[in-house]
Amino acid sequence: MTSIGLGSATPLRARLAALSAHLLVALVALVAIGGATRVMEAGLACPDWPLCYGSLLPGRQMNLQVFLEWFHRLDAFVVGVGLVVLAAVSCWCRRQLPALVPALSLAAVALVALQGTLGALTVTLLLPFSVVTAHLVTALLLVALLSACTQALWLAPRQATPAPTAPQGLASAWPWLTAGVALLVLLQCALGGLMASQWAAGSCLASGDGCGWLWAHRLGARGAGLAVLALAGGGLWWRPQERPLAALAAALVLGQIALGVVALRLSLSVPAVTVAHQIGAALLVAVLAALVVRSRPIAGPAGPILRLQAHG
Repeated sequence: MTSIGLGSATPLRARLAALSAHLLVALVALVAIGGATRVMEAGLACPDWPLCYGSLLPGRQMNLQVFLEWFHRLDAFVVGVGLVVLAAVSCWCRRQLPALVPALSLAAVALVALQGTLGALTVTLLLPFSVVTAHLVTALLLVALLSACTQALWLAPRQATPAPTAPQGLASAWPWLTAGVALLVLLQCALGGLMASQWAAGSCLASGDGCGWLWAHRLGARGAGLAVLALAGGGLWWRPQERPLAALAAALVLGQIALGVVALRLSLSVPAVTVAHQIGAALLVAVLAALVVRSRPIAGPAGPILRLQAHG
């Protein structure tokens, strides 16, 4: 009979991995709620910060716009508390964890503090486009860090094991190629955030103003999309252990292209399509961050999270 046994560090790593994965889901939801808040023009629905109309729960003023902004702040607070717990436990138990985990969790806490500051500035400075864009980019960086942290916790410590069928030189360059594509997608997301925070696409479609931002975003999307598809193709062909994530990255980038086209054809008149486009960007960043971690050696205590033991 075959049973599943756990190593000494397994319960801790499994719990932290579950916490990190739940925080990742909450962060993607936070990006979605932030996108809905923007397209519904609810960024200033709560005129003060950190409270909303001077209270924790603005019952009398509650409507859809106020709810979106209020719930956005609530989700951000819950994620922040979870990240502090993750970082504290990771640092305290660092000898039982992959070396990457404490560093990633501490970086996430620093970014959450920055994100809170940017969130306050978006309200007190009345939504300046530069701060709104930085707020979105910081959220996507947090998604990348949490995705990488989750992968590092679930994966057993190992050395990089390139597929023998890969062309000479590609195996050693693969981690850098993966990181480069992930960075390119993040830059494209930042460009999209700059375009969206200035309402450039809507202005271009309505009056011909701001079309330079739309043109730059579409041009950047072609380059980033081709880079992701090329990376996904290489992963599907040469790296069997990364095929599910590679296929998901390809599907997400194709979905992003379709959503972008549909959003423009509808003249940005359907908020759900615009929000879905932003969710797709967050999911793509998460998948690419996971691929970056999987492409590199994982340092840490020996032994996988789950170990199969055969019993006669």
